[in-house]
Amino acid sequence: MLDTQNAQTIASDPAGQATAEVPPAGTAGTEKKPALLVMHQETSNPGHVGQWLVRNGFPLDIRKPRFGDPLPETLAGHCGAVIFGGPMSANDADAFIRREIEWIGLALQEKAPLLGICLGAQLMCVHLGAGVAFDPGERAEMGYYPIETTLEGHRVGPFPDHVYQWHREGCELPHGARRLATSAGAFPNQAFACGPAAVALQFHPEITYAQVHRWTSRRHFAPPIKGAQAREEHLRGHVVHAPKVQAWLDGFLRRWVRAELPVG
Repeated sequence: MLDTQNAQTIASDPAGQATAEVPPAGTAGTEKKPALLVMHQETSNPGHVGQWLVRNGFPLDIRKPRFGDPLPETLAGHCGAVIFGGPMSANDADAFIRREIEWIGLALQEKAPLLGICLGAQLMCVHLGAGVAFDPGERAEMGYYPIETTLEGHRVGPFPDHVYQWHREGCELPHGARRLATSAGAFPNQAFACGPAAVALQFHPEITYAQVHRWTSRRHFAPPIKGAQAREEHLRGHVVHAPKVQAWLDGFLRRWVRAELPVG
């Protein structure tokens, strides 16, 4: 299941300027455990998260349960797991959605590094017994929006002041979870931690400039969606804010993959 071909593609993505190569698992020089990346579309790309892992020598084990890939029965053979976003809802009744929600319990029980991004964060939210819902005012967040680091979040390190969003549903804060980042907009729960090694992010730190181009050129993206920014704002916002997000992501992942984030 180790997707080394995909890892090579991600490593050479000109949008991320990542050029490291990852040898196949089991070959000389590979000492680090692979990262499990759970993705939801045929064309999904882990962007800057995948590029960071490749640059730092972590093979990528990319699995897509939506298309029949199994999830591991333990994370003992992985450095951690990242559950990415997708166009579906954590409230959907699809079997793969239910499997992923249940599987999150394994990662939490093993206290393995776990990162949920957008849909991944919402799946974690549902697993923990909290709700995922649309804004009552039917607002969305699509583009770069400001967030604020909470007092608890400052233990992890200050979050970027603007992050890329692409969602119409948001998370309640699960019981016992610690809110790390918030906003004054429609979706106040922008990041939370649960357990000693699990972090959920409502926003998309993995987004590359090429991905912003692709996402905003889709035919279904036709503002005015209430609260969504125009395409030009997405592109301009990425030029302004992405360098800070990527600098934050580097430090965050460096500690996350070692289970050194003070979120427990």
